[in-house]
Amino acid sequence: MLRRGGAESRDQKMARPTLGRGMLRIVGLCTKLSCCLASPFLPWCSCQVSRFCPPRKSCHDWIGPPDKYSNLRPVHFYIPENESPLEQKLRELRQETQEWNQQFWANQNLTFLKEKEKFIDSRLKAKGLELRAESGQKTTLNAEEMADFYKQFLSKNFQKHMYYNRDWYRRNFAITFFMGKVALERIWNKLRLKRKKTSN
Repeated sequence: MLRRGGAESRDQKMARPTLGRGMLRIVGLCTKLSCCLASPFLPWCSCQVSRFCPPRKSCHDWIGPPDKYSNLRPVHFYIPENESPLEQKLRELRQETQEWNQQFWANQNLTFLKEKEKFIDSRLKAKGLELRAESGQKTTLNAEEMADFYKQFLSKNFQKHMYYNRDWYRRNFAITFFMGKVALERIWNKLRLKRKKTSN
């Protein structure tokens, strides 16, 4: 667990436990749809999601450091000993949704970077410029020229993003549905336990 008092390390700040069991832990991932990130990504098949591992005695879900390929923070889901079949179904659905989301954005970011480099290279060659100036500094395009690339990329991937959005909402509706069923199951179990105590 995190230490009380004193300065927290960078890893400790990035690996705080989640505060609740609501959709807040994964809905924030949807904001990735609106941005194309520029950092060194590799194909999803060769990457590994954050190596952070919560303490064994932890009884909470934990959010780890951002994955360096998708830039999404992976959630490590707590598995209680007395997990019901319904709770297990909810957890597995959330885990599968997280893996699907990680894979989509890792692949999308890789595609973005490759096409961006190709675009810059083609524009510089059209101008008769090299990728690097005589000073060794990397030659770049201005904001207006890069706006053409962003527009082309969004248009080209419009259908892909549309399908992603559709599946994202479908998965979240399913998760919300099972969260409601789990909440009702827990309420019912508490009421049944109270009845047993009062009857005894």
